[in-house]
Amino acid sequence: MKVSGVLVAFNEERNIARAIESLRCCDEVVVVDSGSGDRTREIAAGLGARVIEEPWRGYAGQKNFAASCAAYDWILSIDADEAVNEELEGEVLALKLSEPEFKAYSMPRLAQYCGRWIKHGGWYPDRKIRLYHRGFGEWRGSYVHESVVAQGQAGELNGHLLHFTCGSLSEHVRTVDKYTTLAAQELAARGERVSWRRLTVDPAWTIFRTYVLRRGFLDGPQGIAIAWMAGFYTYLKYAKAKEALDADSAPR
Repeated sequence: MKVSGVLVAFNEERNIARAIESLRCCDEVVVVDSGSGDRTREIAAGLGARVIEEPWRGYAGQKNFAASCAAYDWILSIDADEAVNEELEGEVLALKLSEPEFKAYSMPRLAQYCGRWIKHGGWYPDRKIRLYHRGFGEWRGSYVHESVVAQGQAGELNGHLLHFTCGSLSEHVRTVDKYTTLAAQELAARGERVSWRRLTVDPAWTIFRTYVLRRGFLDGPQGIAIAWMAGFYTYLKYAKAKEALDADSAPR
């Protein structure tokens, strides 16, 4: 069993080296870049990755394209702001020496937010299928929240996929603005109507669920920020969708 480490990138010079260096358990690393204007491609190539330039196809489309470029059928797919920890690396190496029981494997993802590893608020264990045989799995998702859908049962690994998220609240605000636009586009494309309950009750409920029910308070000040930003995300997603739907239905 040989494994291709695969990731997609755009202007990731800050993160790309850490991601590639964590893929030592792979037999090759493929980076698909969608037109970076920084040193992403140069850094990746300097670390021995095979760099391919491809216009953006959307999150799922780009990741499926990247998997199709791999030399081997087994894919370990990570994002540029993620890294494989030593325990997960060891588990992948062990699988390479055996006959895998499953065609896909999930792993817990542990996020670092504003300098703290987050263990509550619904952020952990956040299991993701990232190791899979490309003949039995593919990425799906039209706009955001893409994920690997595998045929049959997936096995479970215990090592962590480390996710280096926002280093500051300002960065988090920019991220929320970007992804709520995509989420709103998805809602508008489905023609979903946005009620006042979604604009008022849902954001408040999201904050309460994240901070209290999912024990985000145990993550200190970062837990407070995560809860409030989750509510803000919920509100902004629906507000942008309503704005788009209202514009489409307005007389011309």
